[in-house]
Amino acid sequence: MSVQKMILDLDTGIDDAMAIAYAVADPNVELIGILSSFGNIESDRAAQNALKILELVGAPEVPVFVGHHNPLDHDYQRIDVNSQIHGENGIGEVDLPEPAHSVSTKPGVDFLLAAARQYGDQLTVVATGPMTNLAAALEQDHATMQKIGNITIMGGALTVPGNVTPVAEANVEQDPVAANQLFTSDLNVTMVGLDVTLRTLLTKQETSQWRESTAGSNMADIVDFYIDVYADLYPELGGCSLHDPLAVGVAIDPSFVTIIAMNMMVTTEHDAYYARTIGDKARLNDPNPNVKVAVAVDKDRYLQVFMDHFKNLFH
Repeated sequence: MSVQKMILDLDTGIDDAMAIAYAVADPNVELIGILSSFGNIESDRAAQNALKILELVGAPEVPVFVGHHNPLDHDYQRIDVNSQIHGENGIGEVDLPEPAHSVSTKPGVDFLLAAARQYGDQLTVVATGPMTNLAAALEQDHATMQKIGNITIMGGALTVPGNVTPVAEANVEQDPVAANQLFTSDLNVTMVGLDVTLRTLLTKQETSQWRESTAGSNMADIVDFYIDVYADLYPELGGCSLHDPLAVGVAIDPSFVTIIAMNMMVTTEHDAYYARTIGDKARLNDPNPNVKVAVAVDKDRYLQVFMDHFKNLFH
C-alpha cells in the first residue's frame, strides 16, 4: 500500500482527536495538514484543539488551518448536547498544554485547493465535521477538487435513524446545504455514517491499555469522558462510537466496510426530513453513482488495527 498524503477536515471534539491520533499512527499516511470546521465546537477553538492533540501524539510539525466559521446558509450556534458530549472545551475537559505552534494564517480552503493541485490523485481528504469547507472549495475551483483521489466523510445515516433528529446525523445537520452540494456533485465520495460507526465501539477496557505513558493517560482521560457520556445517553450501545477514526480507517483501507454505490442527496427543506441523507430519485438510473455508502463493517478487525495504532503511539 502506497503512502497517502492526507488532510483531515474536522471540528476537533473527542472522536476527532482519536481520528488525528489514528492518522498520525498509521504507517500508510503522511498527514500534511488539518483544516478546522465548526460543529462540536467553534472553528477557531477546533483549530487550537487540533494543535494540542498533534503535540500530544508527537506530530507538532503538522500545520493547522482555520476553515469556515459558519454553515453556507445560516450562522453557527453550538448546541448544548455538544458541550455535554465533548465537554465545554471540546476535548473532555482535559487541560492540555498550550501548543508551541500557531495556527496558519493561510485560509483553510486555499490550503486544501493548493494541496489538490500539488498532489492530485495521491491526496486523501477525510472530513469528520460538516462539509462546508469541501463545498466552498468545490464552488471556488471545481476542476481542482476533481483531482483529489479520495474524499471520505464521516456523516449521514442511510439505514439507521439520525442522532440529532430521527432522520438527521449531526455533521450533515450542521450544514445540509453543503452536504447536498457535495453529494450531488460529480466528486467521488465515500460516506462513513452512523450505519457503521454505531457498531464500532470502544470501552474503558481498551483505553486503560494506553496509560503506560503521560500522553496515553491524557488521551485515555479525554476518551473516558466520552465513554461516560455514552453510558448516560446511549446505554444500549455498551461503549462509545468510533465515528471519526473509523472514517480515517476506511479512507486508508476500504476493505473494513461493505458499501452500496448510489447517488445520494440531502433534504434541505426545513421540515421533518431536514438533513436526511437519502438516495437521489432524480438520478436513480445513472450508471455511475458517485457515493459509496458504508452499510456494514468488520468491527473486530478494525478495532484490532485501531488498538495496535494507539498502543504503538502511546507505549
